[in-house]
Parts: sequence; C-alpha cells; structure tokens
Amino acid sequence: MNGVTHRATWKTLLAFAIIYFVWGSTYLAIRVGVREFPPFLLAALRFLIAGGVLYGWMIARGERSPGWRQWMEISLLAILFFVLDYGLVFWAEQRVPSGITAVLMATIPVFIALSEITVLRTQRITARLALALVAGIAGVAVLVGRPLYVGGMPVDGAGATALLVASMSWALGTALTRKLSLPSSHVMSSGSQMLAGGALLTLTSAGLGEFSNFHPASISRGAWLALLYLAVAGSIVAFTAYLWLIQHESPTKVGTYAYVNPVVAVLLGYFLGGETLGWRTILGTALILVGVVVITTAKVKHAGAMPAASAKAAG
Repeated sequence: MNGVTHRATWKTLLAFAIIYFVWGSTYLAIRVGVREFPPFLLAALRFLIAGGVLYGWMIARGERSPGWRQWMEISLLAILFFVLDYGLVFWAEQRVPSGITAVLMATIPVFIALSEITVLRTQRITARLALALVAGIAGVAVLVGRPLYVGGMPVDGAGATALLVASMSWALGTALTRKLSLPSSHVMSSGSQMLAGGALLTLTSAGLGEFSNFHPASISRGAWLALLYLAVAGSIVAFTAYLWLIQHESPTKVGTYAYVNPVVAVLLGYFLGGETLGWRTILGTALILVGVVVITTAKVKHAGAMPAASAKAAG
C-alpha cells in the first residue's frame, strides 16, 4: 500500500512540476523562436503539430470526430484562443520580454472576473474582489505607465496592448465555452481546437505575407528546437499532465499554476534570456499576482466559479 501511495505522490509531484516549469518556460521558448520565425507562422506550426498529434491519437483510440456544427463552434473558439490570443502573444514577444509577457497574460482571471460581473452577471462585486481588480489593474499600470518612477523602462505600448487584447480574447472564449456544444472528451476538444487554431493561424500568416519572408534554411537549430519544445513539451506533455492532475487533485490546487508560471517566466527570462529585473518588473508582477490569487481563491467559494480548465493553459 505504501508503495502505491509513494508512486502516486511522485506522479503528482512530477505533473505539478511539468505544468509549473514547462508552461512557465514556454514564454522564453517563444521569445527564442520569434527572433527568427515569423510570429504567426511559428504559432501555426506549434499548434498544427500538437493538435495533429492529439487529434490523431483520439481518432486512433476510436473517439468520434466532432460533427460539422461542433467544428463551427470549435473554429469560433480557435479564433479567440489561438489567432487572437496566442497569435498576439507570439507577435508581442518580438517587442516585450518573455517574463513581462507572462505577467501581463496572468491578467486573464481579472478580465474573466470583469466579464462575469458586467456581462454574464454570474458574480457580484465585493470589497475583496474590488481590491483584487484594483491590484491587477495597478500592476498593469506600473509595467506600462511612463510617468511612474519605479525604475526601468516601461513596457512597449503596442506589445502591451496586444497582450491585453489577447487576455480579453481568452476571457471571452472562456465565457463562450460554457454555452457551446463541444466534444465530451477534453483531449479531443483540445486537439480539435489546436488543429483548427493551427489552420487559422496559417491562413493569418499567409494573409500577413509572412511566407514571403520565411526561409527554412536560414532558421538556426536553436529556433527549430524552440518550436519542437513548444509543440511537444509545452502543448502535448504539459497538457497531458494537466488533464491527469484535474482528475486527481482539486481545481484549487491545479489552478496554482496561474500564479507560478509568471514567476518562473520572469526568473528564466532574467537568468537565461538576459532580460532585466528592475523594481518596475518586481512591483508590477507582485500587484498582478496579488490580484490573481485573490480572484481565483475567492471565486472557488462561489457558485459559478471559473473551472480550472478555463485559466490560461500553456504559454
């Protein structure tokens, strides 16, 4: 009995380590990749590979492919989650350090809370929630605002705007997932969304003229390895660990990756990516994470809480 418990404990620790550190490190991998790959094309390749593997795996196991109506709804989510969210994240990382990108993307629970208060009306404003929202917004202001004398340069305005739009897009997609008819299998649903997202990102990349500037022979081994890491480790391995965890641990515990990932990304960006770590970054990160922690822990106590799967999964 002790041997079984010991193995289960190690599986749990390994799964948490994967979603904490692999997902936290994907932001740096994106930063490495977009130095040489066109951003939307890099995102397209990542999700075509990952989505193709997950979708093909489910078909090989006898899972039914989504019907045409489900594919339409999957395509709508693919626009929000992959073209507008991930596409803008990859684009923004040409301008914004990887650690700051992760921190700004941690505002997703803030936008989800705002949508539940103002649009869905499934959440009531409380003093605790209001304080969390103020902290999150203040953190963004510290990172982006030029008049604030907290040391270091502010984040690139266009990049920061793209990341905030990406966060809002993910929040909107999260709200829609509750109303759409998606495959009952989480793996089939995610694989289909990744595959559709990869296809739509390819069309977006072509429309932006990225193919004309893409020469595979000129891409370094490091950039190709970054793509492989994003597709295999970041999307397939980490997502599998995430699905295993939500079946064996509480959503509250699993959801802690939402505030561990930005810290991991900031530290990796500083130690491995040569990114600066000034008071502006530290203060902005702390304020945003305070807001995220308060919002996510408060929402667990209410009906209509945000499911763990709707938080940002994989950088």
